[in-house]
Amino acid sequence: MSSNRRNFLRHLAIGSGALAVGLPSLASTPAAPSDRELRIALEKAGKGQRFNMSGYAAPKIDKVRVGFIGQGQRGPGAVQRMSYIDGVEIVAICDLLPERATKSNQLVTKTGRPAAKEYSGENGWKDMILKEKLDLVYITTPWELHTPMALFAMENGSHAASEVPIALTLEDCWKLVETSEKTKKHCMMLENCCYDFFELLTLNMARQGLLGEIVHAEGAYIHDLRDLNFSKKGYQNMWRLRENAKHNGNLYPTHGLGPIAQCMNINRGDKMDYLVSMQTNDFMMGEIAKEKAATDPFFNEFVGKPFRGNMNTTTIRTAKGKTMMVQHDVTTPRPYSRIHLVSGTKGVASKYPSPERIAFGHSWIKEEELKGLYDKYTPEIIRRIGELAKKVGGHGGMDFMMDWRLIDCLRNGLPLDQDVYDAASWSCIFPLSEKSISKRSSSVDIPDFTRGAWKTNAPVELTLKGGGTTGVIGVDAKVESKQLNVH
Repeated sequence: MSSNRRNFLRHLAIGSGALAVGLPSLASTPAAPSDRELRIALEKAGKGQRFNMSGYAAPKIDKVRVGFIGQGQRGPGAVQRMSYIDGVEIVAICDLLPERATKSNQLVTKTGRPAAKEYSGENGWKDMILKEKLDLVYITTPWELHTPMALFAMENGSHAASEVPIALTLEDCWKLVETSEKTKKHCMMLENCCYDFFELLTLNMARQGLLGEIVHAEGAYIHDLRDLNFSKKGYQNMWRLRENAKHNGNLYPTHGLGPIAQCMNINRGDKMDYLVSMQTNDFMMGEIAKEKAATDPFFNEFVGKPFRGNMNTTTIRTAKGKTMMVQHDVTTPRPYSRIHLVSGTKGVASKYPSPERIAFGHSWIKEEELKGLYDKYTPEIIRRIGELAKKVGGHGGMDFMMDWRLIDCLRNGLPLDQDVYDAASWSCIFPLSEKSISKRSSSVDIPDFTRGAWKTNAPVELTLKGGGTTGVIGVDAKVESKQLNVH
């Protein structure tokens, strides 16, 4: 969006009293997109691509120079995992707090690598990107920082990889798309659940036609985070609890959505068309805040906050008439689940509740038959790196498999499994679900960030054709990983 057009929209919003998303002069936090913003987003979708980043193979990088931003919950694990991948040079580590950067640097030197340069402070990440000539900027900061950091990285010559969600507003989604297309720099959202073992198995089964035509899929993020979200020692400045007090929608859609979107070839043969989102009231977080405030005045600032509802259910219809259901619940006392159900005209696969199950009729197949399907349909990436990934760890190995695949693609000049269109379309469910809820669960159109290219974009490549050459170092024995497996 040009500066003139942005100023025009800002003045128009002020004059009408509307709350425009992404205009910091009007609001301190993002809100559900206005009707006008949604219309502008849909207009953008019809303007045509600058350059198609789906299937784009960037020039090969023999030695990938990586800089990390954010060393709180997720950052140290990322540094540790990357230290086991050959062809990676850990150049720099940045965190708001200098002691965190120093602590993560010890993970680097422990593996025999030279120490990385340390950066800290409010603008340390900018200094790092400007000074270090990085090939890849790896972002594991609070949500609201993902977009500006990814944009700055691409604008200054680096590929960007960010934790989820990569954007909180439609405007930011479009900024990422347009910047990636303009700079021809990859912008990958680090959706690690796409690299879990059963998710990759079902993706391959779906691709091979074992389940028939996929007509419906379900995903979720059901994870009781009450203790962590209300812990003073958890997220920096309790930022995640604050996000739950600002927004009322599906705040964390991508873990459940990403793997099923790949199974349904979203952005690569089909696209998400529109959604409807419904949410319960909050029956828990407000009460927890009151209970804690009764003994600790610190929590008084959270008393009376309009916390998001406990369970969000968002349904999505695709352009080809298929459906998806995505849920979000981080408060009720339930076992962890991402559901991951993929249903086709010939069969169904389901991951939760465990054990994993597959059926081609009224009954789940028996364990021996399931083992046979694993033997036949386990994709090449798991056969190549799966056991080593389990040793390194990170949610059972999927985190390492994701990092290894990213580096291997960059080193061999291969397209990434997740491009900027996936990052934008999976993340935009956050603000669009808010929009639907604010309109009594009415339907909301989902912008086409590929601007029509979904009709011809090739599906995700499941073989290691042209790649698979990147080695793993120092993983002969069981690696002791102290990564906190919480997002």
